[in-house]
Amino acid sequence: MAEPRVLIIGAGLIGSSLGLALTKAGCEVFLSDSVASHALVAAGMGAGQVGAPEGDDVDIVVVATPPAVIPAVVVDSLQRFPSAVVTDVGSVKSPLALTVADLAPALAGRYVPSHPMAGSQFTGPLTSRADLFVDRTWVVTPVEDNSVASISAIVDMAERTGARVIVMAPQQHDEAVAQVSHVPHLMSILTASHLRAVPGENLRLAGQGIRDVTRIAGSDPGLWRQIITANSAAIRSELDEVAEDLKYLMSVLDNPEKLEAFLGLGQAGARALLVKHGLEPLDVREVTVEIPDEPRALGHLFGDIGEAGFNVEDFELQHDPVRQIGYLTIAVESEVAEQLRETLEARGWVAFSGAKEGT
Repeated sequence: MAEPRVLIIGAGLIGSSLGLALTKAGCEVFLSDSVASHALVAAGMGAGQVGAPEGDDVDIVVVATPPAVIPAVVVDSLQRFPSAVVTDVGSVKSPLALTVADLAPALAGRYVPSHPMAGSQFTGPLTSRADLFVDRTWVVTPVEDNSVASISAIVDMAERTGARVIVMAPQQHDEAVAQVSHVPHLMSILTASHLRAVPGENLRLAGQGIRDVTRIAGSDPGLWRQIITANSAAIRSELDEVAEDLKYLMSVLDNPEKLEAFLGLGQAGARALLVKHGLEPLDVREVTVEIPDEPRALGHLFGDIGEAGFNVEDFELQHDPVRQIGYLTIAVESEVAEQLRETLEARGWVAFSGAKEGT
């Protein structure tokens, strides 16, 4: 398939990263943004060229604007570029699809909603990178009037970025993101918000765990207000279940057996995330290795792991500012965890193994 000519409207993190990825893949990319400097910065980083060609010279339009204006921009793009397939990168799909169908029923067949499951708590083109979508899920949510060619155009574009494409209905997508993205984001907000009442001297005890939980709470509140409002029905359903779980947890705090059983539910849920594409969840254990504060120590450790021939499913690097050492926690299949620990200790590393925390 020939490289498409792509217009990206919105040169923030997602739009600029998409421009970088598609340009690297050989596509001709054009950039537009209501803040002209964003498009100029993105173009200067190699994400494309500023401006839009004539209507018939655009194959795909990607709307990467804030959620509140996506429907209007999609409809305008359908009208301005009569030969183009239009998609968006909003994190809620069903309301957008219904609004576009109401505003432009004769044109809506060329609108193929989609959502790359990629991003960060940062914004703006300066935080963009070409590998943002590599091995990340990109959901394409076709609507009734979409042609096979239109759907294929968006799937092909997403795959050019290195993403893994999943096709599902808009309503199913919205339910899924409420479960795995929107409600977890609100849990992070709740945890971070609670820290306001924690005395400063107590905050000095904060470790990596609380920083991991609250990292995404630093995201733009205005953007997330739009996302949560658009998907409020699905989010409310999930929050009702969370409220029931919280009520139950409070009732078993003084019952060790029931409390441990409840904590085990968290293990099962976290383990479900350790899934390779298309496979069942893995039974894993962690091996944690101390890394001395010495030049090239981490590189030597990775080299020893690679030479030993173990398949690493996941890893996490932490630093202890008091002891001035690091910890590399490696998740491997349970049956080889002890063998990995023994192998690393035989090579001079301090290592210990156990059940993967939180899985």
